[in-house]
Amino acid sequence: MPGSLLLVAFAWGFAEATFFFIVPDVCLTFIALANPKTAFQASFSALAAALAGGCVMYACGVWAPEAARSFLIRIPGIQGSLAGSVRSQLQTRGIVAILLGPLRGTPYKIYATEWGAVRRSFTGLLLISVPARYPRFLLSVLAAAALRGVVSPLVLGVAWLAFYGFYFWKFGW
Repeated sequence: MPGSLLLVAFAWGFAEATFFFIVPDVCLTFIALANPKTAFQASFSALAAALAGGCVMYACGVWAPEAARSFLIRIPGIQGSLAGSVRSQLQTRGIVAILLGPLRGTPYKIYATEWGAVRRSFTGLLLISVPARYPRFLLSVLAAAALRGVVSPLVLGVAWLAFYGFYFWKFGW
């Protein structure tokens, strides 16, 4: 069972880094309610997948930036203006933009794509992606593990639905 949960976390992490619009934290928190140790392992699986997905989006940004941008704006929660904003952030703030962007709710996949289109530094993307992605995964696992026995999976599910209801209300479906 833990192996299959690691695979789920990996698949979710890769999907979210490329085309999916629900963060791996959702999966990780449910795993943490059941088994914190497995969730901790799954957080590394999600990170590895997020890095792999970021590499794919980086390559798309390098080789076909307009097609990649066109793809991105079809994903729920991403508008064309958001991609332009990320491009501008990368030009003015450089690598720090990738670190801070996900804290503002801006999808990592946009940063990875635009990094390829604007900066073309693959090593820079990989180096900043770990601190940009992993702390939130780890905090999600730790928070859910701390609430284990207090919060049921049903309550967690309602909390995530409320979060995404607000997110899509604010940023658009």
